[in-house]
Amino acid sequence: MRPTLPVAIAAAVAAVALPAAAALQPGAKAPDFTAQGARNGQPVSVNLKAALKKGPVVLYFFPAAYTPGCNMEAAAFADALDDFTKAGATVIGMTAGKTDQLLAFSKEHCAGKFTVAAASPQVIAGYDVAFRDADGKAKPITNRTSYVIAPNGRILSVFSDLNYAGHVRNTLDAVRKYRKSRR
Repeated sequence: MRPTLPVAIAAAVAAVALPAAAALQPGAKAPDFTAQGARNGQPVSVNLKAALKKGPVVLYFFPAAYTPGCNMEAAAFADALDDFTKAGATVIGMTAGKTDQLLAFSKEHCAGKFTVAAASPQVIAGYDVAFRDADGKAKPITNRTSYVIAPNGRILSVFSDLNYAGHVRNTLDAVRKYRKSRR
């Protein structure tokens, strides 16, 4: 039996409207990495394993520094950083695009509050965050995907959507839920 035309159309629209699926799902082990980046205009090295010793990590991937959505997303994470800190979380931004601009970006759009780093091809593959065009070809930028990683290195939450707006809210909710479960 074939689906009716309205059902088929609804299914097709839903498939197109869904956010990109990230390969790492809750419960999966997050790949460890060390990356070069910046915080408040200064070069830094960031290591996931070391960051997890302090508590959960919000690892958010963004397409490229100095693009409108990425600028607004970084500012939104900076504005909410006190809430993340109160919940015991560290925020790290990562990108494969415009990595030569991370020093200035970390100071201007991240307000010097958290580290942004260059995502290597290994990190991009490990977290499956390569941005793909409509033909499925990988572009030299990362998709907009946010992970919340527990101190044991397991993924707690994943949110993948090119619209930056929900990333801060969703990751903060996941961190708070994790913290509440530990009381």
